[in-house]
Amino acid sequence: LGTPIIPTAVVGAEETHPLLARGSWLGRAFGWSAIPITPTFPWLGPLGLLPLPAKWTIDFGPPIDTAQHGPDSSDDRVLVNRLTEQVRSTIQSTLDALLAQRRSVTFG
Repeated sequence: LGTPIIPTAVVGAEETHPLLARGSWLGRAFGWSAIPITPTFPWLGPLGLLPLPAKWTIDFGPPIDTAQHGPDSSDDRVLVNRLTEQVRSTIQSTLDALLAQRRSVTFG
């Protein structure tokens, strides 16, 4: 603690590779936890790894000051949970606002 936390919300990145299925059964055959099944992968082979075009919106929230907390504050579970919830709720409200403004997946 001591460094400000900058809540950051990103909308649109999830459309570059929309997930249709996790392919856990297929992943286990290769020793992986899963293989992502998208509209283009694995159907188009390596070409299916190219991202689909999507407009991203990135919003940086106001910094959350942690300077008043000492270096031992990271061991304080109550404080860490309070800061975590503050960051999480800030990001969620920002995401809700960004999604409400959004016109479409392709054009933002």
